[in-house]
Amino acid sequence: MNEETSQFSAVQKEILRIVQDNLPDSPTPFADIASSLEVSEGFVIDFLLELKDKGYIRRFGATLRHQEAGYDCNVMVAWEIPPDEDIDSIAEIMVKRSEISHCYKRKSNPDWPFNLYTMIHAQSEQDCEKIVKEIQSITGLQNYELLFSDRELKKTSMRYF
Repeated sequence: MNEETSQFSAVQKEILRIVQDNLPDSPTPFADIASSLEVSEGFVIDFLLELKDKGYIRRFGATLRHQEAGYDCNVMVAWEIPPDEDIDSIAEIMVKRSEISHCYKRKSNPDWPFNLYTMIHAQSEQDCEKIVKEIQSITGLQNYELLFSDRELKKTSMRYF
C-alpha cells in the first residue's frame, strides 16, 4: 500500500468498499451510497472521479457471468514469443480480440519457454482452437500450449477495503 492510499479517510474507504461490489440497483446509485454514509452525492462522485483521473479506477461496468450466457469454454494460451519478435506489438494484436479477456507478459525459463499468456473465452473447445489458429495466422507464432480449464475453483474480484 502506498502512502496516498493509506491516507484515505474512513468514509472514502467505505465508498470504495461499496463500489467494489454491486452498485445499488436504483436510478441514483451514487446518491444512495451518499445517503447511506451521510455525505453528499457530489462528495461520492468527486472522490470517484478523482481516483479515475489518477488512474486508480479504470472503469465501472457490468460483469457478464459467461457460463450462464453460454460461453462454457475458456483456454489459457501460453505463447512463446521469440527474442527477435516485438512482444508488445504481438500483444497489441491479441488484446484487440474481443474473445480475449486477459493478456500478460511473464518471464520464461529453459523448461517453459512461454512468455505471453492470453485467456480466450468461447462456446466450445473447437471455437477456442479456431481463435488460436486465427491469431497464429496473423502473428506467425509457432510455439504455444493450450491450457483448457477443467473446473473453476474460485473466481472473485479483489477486495481492498
